[in-house]
Amino acid sequence: MTDLPVQRVSVITLGVADLAVSRKFYGDMGWVPRDEVPGKVIFYQIAGSVFGLFPHDELAKDQGREGATLGTGAITLAHNHRSEAEVDAAYTKAIAAGATALKAPEKTFWGGYAGYYADPDGHPWEVAFNPFWDLDDEGRQILPDPTETA
Repeated sequence: MTDLPVQRVSVITLGVADLAVSRKFYGDMGWVPRDEVPGKVIFYQIAGSVFGLFPHDELAKDQGREGATLGTGAITLAHNHRSEAEVDAAYTKAIAAGATALKAPEKTFWGGYAGYYADPDGHPWEVAFNPFWDLDDEGRQILPDPTETA
């Protein structure tokens, strides 16, 4: 048996108020479901992991917290791009798909370029360009090796 890496996230699942509204929003963003239980949960293949949408009440029940009130905003999801122009295009696409503008893309204090929007359930997404980090051919974020920069 091989030990799996400890530092990994295999699936990210968001609780949503209306699965059909979220399905349309992410579809308008160009996302295509890969697996689903109609009316219950939708899964998308993303670079290196899986992204899911699950109605709030069903997610709370699945977690063993039936009746719990699930909130939003205490986590930020992000997708990085290769340029400021790509960030602007992604932000514009999200707003056109129905996202709520939180912060238009702008130069950041850390030397990059980023903005924020919220999906229909208020989940915040950051769109960013980080000139200090690379993206591989699949769009996966690659952090610099600290032994190479020391």
